[in-house]
Amino acid sequence: MTQDRRIRVLIAKPGMDGHDRGAKVVARALRDAGMEVIYTGLRQTAEMIVSAAVQEDVDAIGLSVLSGAHMHYFREVMTLLREQDAQDIIVFGGGIIPDQDLPTLAELGVGRVFTPGASTEDAATYLRGAVQARWQAQGEA
Repeated sequence: MTQDRRIRVLIAKPGMDGHDRGAKVVARALRDAGMEVIYTGLRQTAEMIVSAAVQEDVDAIGLSVLSGAHMHYFREVMTLLREQDAQDIIVFGGGIIPDQDLPTLAELGVGRVFTPGASTEDAATYLRGAVQARWQAQGEA
């Protein structure tokens, strides 16, 4: 059923952080890896991100956070996904995120965080594996 299905990913920049070069690089790399990518642009609220993800029926949400407010935004997005009964959407992230925050983000349900220096191929490989596992668990693969 999903043999020809493309992975759909929403890339978002929450909050007032106005630097989106990294998010655009990741979006382009995922597109080049064969995924369908929706980039929401700058200054998105968690509500806007989750609403777009649900409307677009995405498999994953990637949050790019450079502002230091990553704990707030990841927590808010994860909470809203649960409230929308959309917790099957994989959430991953990137940006300036201290190593000591990674265990807490994992506890929240964030799948993976890519910090500066991570390769875009690592992100594509992670998403392919995580989404395929999710599809198999849901009986879609």
